[in-house]
Parts: sequence; C-alpha cells; structure tokens
Amino acid sequence: MFGYIGPDRPYLFIKDETLYKALYCGVCRCISKECGQLARTALTYDMAFMSALVHNIRGDDVKIIRRRCPVHPLRRRPMTAEDDATRVLACMNTALAYFKFTDDKADKEPRGALRFLYARGYKKVLKKHPRVAEIIAKHTACQAELEKRACASIDMACEPTAKMMAELSRYVLGEYATEHTDGLCYAIGKWIYLADALDDYDKDAKKGRYNVLRLAYGKSTLKEAVGENEAELVFIFDNLFADMRACLSAIKFNFNHDLTDNIILRGIPLRTRRLVYGGCKNGECEKK
Repeated sequence: MFGYIGPDRPYLFIKDETLYKALYCGVCRCISKECGQLARTALTYDMAFMSALVHNIRGDDVKIIRRRCPVHPLRRRPMTAEDDATRVLACMNTALAYFKFTDDKADKEPRGALRFLYARGYKKVLKKHPRVAEIIAKHTACQAELEKRACASIDMACEPTAKMMAELSRYVLGEYATEHTDGLCYAIGKWIYLADALDDYDKDAKKGRYNVLRLAYGKSTLKEAVGENEAELVFIFDNLFADMRACLSAIKFNFNHDLTDNIILRGIPLRTRRLVYGGCKNGECEKK
C-alpha cells in the first residue's frame, strides 16, 4: 500500500475517527508481534481502512482496549485487540512494504536501501502466510515486466495491482469473499496504481523513469498532461468511482459502515482531485 487512502475528515463522525485510529494502532501492534518491531515503520492508514472493511464484511466485531505504545509511552491509547483478520493484514502490510522497497532498489532510488528493515519480517510472512507472499510476488513480477516493456496502455499497466488487491482481499475474507468484494478491491487497486502515477509524474519525467501516464500523454509535467487530457482523466476516474459505488452497494455489511463509506465515496475522490489539480483551498479542490 502507498498511503493514499484516507477519509474526508470534515465529514467523518467522531465515533468513526476514534475507530479509525484504534484500527491503525491495532494493526501496528499486531505487526510488531507477527513481523517484528522494524516492520511497524511501514504502516499506513491504508491498512486501517482495510481492517475496517474486512472486519465489517466478515462480521468480526472489534474489541477496543487501551494500551501504551513506544511512540506514545505516557498515555494509554485506544487500539483494537489482536484477531485473525488483523494478523493477516499485519503480514500483508509487511510483505507489501518489502516488495515496494525492492522495486525502489531496482529503480536505484535511495530509499530502496531501507528494504533491509523488512527482510526479517518478510521471512516470517513466508512461514505464516505464504499465500500472501505468493500473490504479491506474482503480480509484482507482472508489473515489472510491463514496465520493462514500456507499456503505454493505462488499463494494462493498472491490471497487476488491481488483480493483486482483489486476490489479497479474497484471501483475508475467505468464505465471505464475493464477486462484489473482488470488484471493489480491484477498483481500489487500480486507483492506487493511478494515484501513485499521478503523484510521481513530475519526478519520473525528470529522472526518465517509467510512468504510464507520462508515456500515454507524452508531456513533461503533470500540469501539461492534465491541461490537454483532463476529459480523459476525469472519465477514467469517474468510471472507477462508479465501479466502487456499485460494488459497495452490493456488499453485505454486518455493522455500521459510515467509516468505509466516507473513505470510498468521499475520501478517495477528494484525494484524486488533490493529485490531479495540485491542492485545495477552503475545502474545495481547484485547478492551478
């Protein structure tokens, strides 16, 4: 995960903000137990969202307890208790981080040197949840092959990440997985890949690295690409949002799903506008 998924906080209920943070801290604590302390440094709120989604669909009610953590040692913080779903998500987060830094190392990015932080944790994932590692490795290899071929098709370039997210969700959901949960996570995976491409557009163009949007639009800056291809970008993302809404409406939730609704229906579109247009003022995203 890349840290792009988040809520539209002004429209987030206080109870959901509390749950969101407790889920985040719960996954963080579980990572330390499953994969080691160093692996905790890769955690993002993306996995807190996945925890909320998975627990609700599986019908696993979370128990919130108050505990201290190394970052906040003076006051006990609310966090969700460890359970089977959180253990899988903890391992998933560590494996994703390991492969992300492996990719950075292949791209000769300085941060690729940080891969060693997750090597021991990844070995634990291989023992506990080899299927998670297998899914990520398979689709990461497909992604690398497309990039090696300088694939300029946006749909083709997004496919490995989209399929990876759908397969990972099916693994953690088990018997609760459906075509609709697959579809939702597929669309989210595709969105994550495009969000990362938007975020890195200018940097990739400057360093001459692969970026499917740069190859598709042939512009040296994101601002120029958006200026000439805004209608197509809006069409691509609007279709993704429509797919997410359709799948979301068909999924059976066992508890209140205000938190995941906020993130999917408001947070993801808001983050997209920020990435495309470069910022927001007074709560509204405006074009530069």
